[in-house]
Amino acid sequence: LQAFLQMCNLPIRVICRANAEYMSPSGKLPFIHVGNQVVSELGPIVQFVKAKGHSLSDGLDEVQKAEMKAYMELVNNMLLTAELYLQWCDDVTVEEITHPRYGSPYPWPLNRILSYQKQWEVRRKMKAIGWAGKTLEQVLEDVDQCCHALSQRLGTQPYFFNKQPTELDALVFGHLFTILTTQLITDELSEKVKNYSNLTAFCRRIEQQYFEGHEKDSSTIAARSSKRSLLR
Repeated sequence: LQAFLQMCNLPIRVICRANAEYMSPSGKLPFIHVGNQVVSELGPIVQFVKAKGHSLSDGLDEVQKAEMKAYMELVNNMLLTAELYLQWCDDVTVEEITHPRYGSPYPWPLNRILSYQKQWEVRRKMKAIGWAGKTLEQVLEDVDQCCHALSQRLGTQPYFFNKQPTELDALVFGHLFTILTTQLITDELSEKVKNYSNLTAFCRRIEQQYFEGHEKDSSTIAARSSKRSLLR
């Protein structure tokens, strides 16, 4: 979302809150607060921003727009699901990283209760979409296939469509940057992304263009739990 709003050249103020999920109308992140309106999740936010006269994909024809939406669905169905699987369904990662990290803002026993509640929600979703029985190796293979498709579409272009970023570029950057910079038990997930040099170069390019230097801008407060960069 931050990448999308930066690409739209819209002023934003980012605030980290421990109870962000509970502030969101849909219970999901991200969400924005504009005036007296609160809009959650990337898709509805993109539509809200478009209604205000800001769109990254107006220059695309109908075929390109359909292709862009198809790739965005691929990212949501594969990368997002794989991230959730790694964080909440891999037992070692859950115990050593996810539970402590997710429950850190809360005192005991609330930290454990909320962590187990979130784990139950995610695992119920995995079961509903047929991912509960997958092995880690199968999940990583799905990620590799998704990255391969994205890499093929990107090629040597700076962005996925033409020379200007679209909503797809913002979405892909958000997920790939997260995968590349989030510490897990193993580096297997991030290594899948690193196998595609044009994808890592794509992430570096967007980070340099839309984030470096913006953190000191008065119109943008980039609140991150830790300093994360692909360039360091």
